[in-house]
Amino acid sequence: MEQVIQRSSYNDEELAEFRGIIEAKIRVAREELNELQGLLSAANNNGDESVIAGKTLEDGSATFEKEQNSQLAARQKKFIQQLEAALVRIQNKTYGVCQATGKLIPAERLRAVPHTTMSMEAKLNRIR
Repeated sequence: MEQVIQRSSYNDEELAEFRGIIEAKIRVAREELNELQGLLSAANNNGDESVIAGKTLEDGSATFEKEQNSQLAARQKKFIQQLEAALVRIQNKTYGVCQATGKLIPAERLRAVPHTTMSMEAKLNRIR
């Protein structure tokens, strides 16, 4: 009977691959956040004029769009924080270890969701 040895962490080469994936995602996320913040800034500048002109139907849609952009910006900030936390875990060599089970999260999952802290097994069990 062959015994399967479970690894408890990723090696430096694998961690370097994940670091590259995460750093690329952070760059893109920051660019998107800057765009959203630019839209919010422009909306604030235009919003002052609409107060003077009086409330119209367009003001309602502009307010809705501003709120949506604000929510997207908040989500983007949280995503960046999660990615940055993943970089810290890489530095500490704890990256890829499921917080719930202590087992190594499959590399395929980490490539798809590099900021995850839980295996699919743990996540599915948590939902139930």
